[in-house]
Amino acid sequence: MKIAVTYEEGNVYQHFGHTKQFKVYDIEEGRVSAAQVVDTEGNGHGALAGMLLGLHVDTLICGGIGQGAQEALAEAGIRLYGGVSGSTDEAVDRLLAGNLVFNPNVHCDHSHGHHGEGHHHSDGHHCGQNKHGCAGN
Repeated sequence: MKIAVTYEEGNVYQHFGHTKQFKVYDIEEGRVSAAQVVDTEGNGHGALAGMLLGLHVDTLICGGIGQGAQEALAEAGIRLYGGVSGSTDEAVDRLLAGNLVFNPNVHCDHSHGHHGEGHHHSDGHHCGQNKHGCAGN
């Protein structure tokens, strides 16, 4: 098993499509055997699912995530645990212990001005940069 978590300064980054890094955990016999931080190298929304697939990731933990990205992950066969916040290491430990609190209906449901560079919302903020509940909690 290989788990990726959207990553920023030790915590779950709150918008999948804008994450600059993933922390990727190798799991053997129900325990973390290795972990590394991987840069997304500027890949955004659509390319991230392919990047994770290339890393042989089968599980993703994140905060907020849009419907298109969810569909791309599903097509890639990557299991999604969204709506998570806090420490990435603790989130992985909770998942392995079977007690990760997540939102199976996670989404970023704000009206989007446009997708692409900037990913602005109609109220002028960027998803993940304000504590506005983008994780769907």
